[in-house]
Amino acid sequence: MKKTATDLHGFVRIFLIVFLVAGLPSYAQAGSTKVNDNSPDTIFLHGDVLPGMISFLTKSGTNWFAGAMPMDRVQAIAVRCGRIVAVGSDVEIEKLKGKHTQVVDLGGHFVMPGFNDAHVHLANAGFEKLYVNLIGVHSLAEMQDRIAEAAKRTPAGDWLTGRGWDHTLWPGQKLPTRQDLDQVTGAHPAIFTRVDGHISVANSAALKFAGITASTPDPAGGKIDRDAQGKPTGILRETVKDDLLARIPPPSPAQRRRALELALADAAHWGITSAQDNSQWADFLICEDLEREGKLTLRVAEWLPFNASLELLQAHRAQHPQSDNLLHTTMLKGFMDGSLGSRTAALLAPYADDPGNTGLARYDQAKLNQMAVERVRAGFQLGFHAIGDRAVEMALNAFAEAERDARQRGEVPAQGFRFRVEHAQVTTPEQVKRFHELGVIASMQPNHLLTDMRWVEARLGKERLAHSYAWKEFLDAGVPLAFGTDYPVEPITPFRGLYAAVTRRSEDGKQEYFPDQRLTIDQAIAAYTTASAYAEFAEQDKGLLQPGMLADFVVLDRDITRVDPAAILKTQVLRTVVGGKTVYESGDRVIGSLIRDAHARPQSPDHPITRSPDLQLTISLLI
Repeated sequence: MKKTATDLHGFVRIFLIVFLVAGLPSYAQAGSTKVNDNSPDTIFLHGDVLPGMISFLTKSGTNWFAGAMPMDRVQAIAVRCGRIVAVGSDVEIEKLKGKHTQVVDLGGHFVMPGFNDAHVHLANAGFEKLYVNLIGVHSLAEMQDRIAEAAKRTPAGDWLTGRGWDHTLWPGQKLPTRQDLDQVTGAHPAIFTRVDGHISVANSAALKFAGITASTPDPAGGKIDRDAQGKPTGILRETVKDDLLARIPPPSPAQRRRALELALADAAHWGITSAQDNSQWADFLICEDLEREGKLTLRVAEWLPFNASLELLQAHRAQHPQSDNLLHTTMLKGFMDGSLGSRTAALLAPYADDPGNTGLARYDQAKLNQMAVERVRAGFQLGFHAIGDRAVEMALNAFAEAERDARQRGEVPAQGFRFRVEHAQVTTPEQVKRFHELGVIASMQPNHLLTDMRWVEARLGKERLAHSYAWKEFLDAGVPLAFGTDYPVEPITPFRGLYAAVTRRSEDGKQEYFPDQRLTIDQAIAAYTTASAYAEFAEQDKGLLQPGMLADFVVLDRDITRVDPAAILKTQVLRTVVGGKTVYESGDRVIGSLIRDAHARPQSPDHPITRSPDLQLTISLLI
């Protein structure tokens, strides 16, 4: 029996279970897609085009099965005003060419929908390149060398900052200290953040600046590491780290712009056409400048801080049109805990390698529930960073309370709440069931496993491992699964994530991690495209290459659906297209710009370019 979703969560409860696409036509007829007899701006010919993945969920008795199936391939795409007007064979699409239509030869290469990274930190990534870049240092000595070089070229008294160090890569895996920094920072206050962004190491001058001494108490949601004498070691965890960083003189607008330009170029290079971003409001204002200038080469859905006042959140939401599909604000991001690598992720039971520690929960549950209810009443989507199972429990409790309140008031959104848990690395089977019951999206980053599998057993012990990084468990429970990278915690390339999702093996192939949680390549691509679009309420615009959808796609040097999984890691992007405009071609050239007016969505949902009459998307559940 086929059942259409009409319950509390609407679309959310059953996700992108299946697209019923009028028999899934492989192309739209030219006569039904041309607008006022106007020709396409651009046609892309001679490609091996995968229009997208159709996600589905079936139930047999009490058992669920989640899958994804590829749409029929085509050769060509026609684009007008930033949207696809037709897909089909070369012959069919070439007939649409007009006097001024640009023709692009895809050279027989594999084409697919552009990647939608569901979790990035664009500004942080750019600043990582501008400041002291500690990514990949393999010892304390190497970290000190990089800092010393930066100190030489920095005016005396100015701050030294940077990020990217990872002590789990070092011999002995010992955390750095303020004394280690003091040896190389000279007359500079200095603070350097770990790769995961959850702890920092500060030198003595920075601690003095912040007034952090042996008598300073640990703040709520934070911790000051101390030596045997009770003196600060320099390691600052979570909120105490945040407080110090907030007091450092902020970057100039020019520095912010340069950082974002670097991150945008990186995204285009790796085929990212949309990103759901957690940067600061000042960075969003720079993105507005770039958009006005026609230089924003990535669709940015910007998150706002959950902790900000409701008044400020509403003002920021109102500043920029929500209908702008190139740039707008979306969900509220809240932090329930920290990270496993820093041992600040909040766990229900202590760390296996630190028995007195269960991590750092950053909220009182009652206060969190109250804030969640208030913000959902104001119409905001909520997304909570939660890595440990205790943090996941806190997030689910808050979502349940917000839902209960909305149900009581009779104010349930037509499209559902689409609450999100970001990361969800350690869960229990009972929690996975609650995800499904509440319609919560699991927004996960499969590339984290490539880094974490080296040490995660030491952190969690064997018993908890089976339900960690549990991508297939989520899908099989009927939970929407969206993928991202957490850039710059991990590189923004989606190909590491795809490889991790389908193999659960280390990049050298020597270590395997619970292979029963592997996904198919079709499921993994769906999580990076259609599911990521769903997570930001954009499934009507993104994720598929069909008439009426935004013309965002990527051209690759290989068919990632048909190569050996190890070959996915070597994939190169040949062309990245956003709104029909090429923003990257191989050779590291950002060559295009986006014209804002070309991306304004037609007012009427019945306008032919908005939705082809041959394409109707209906979300249903097959039982």
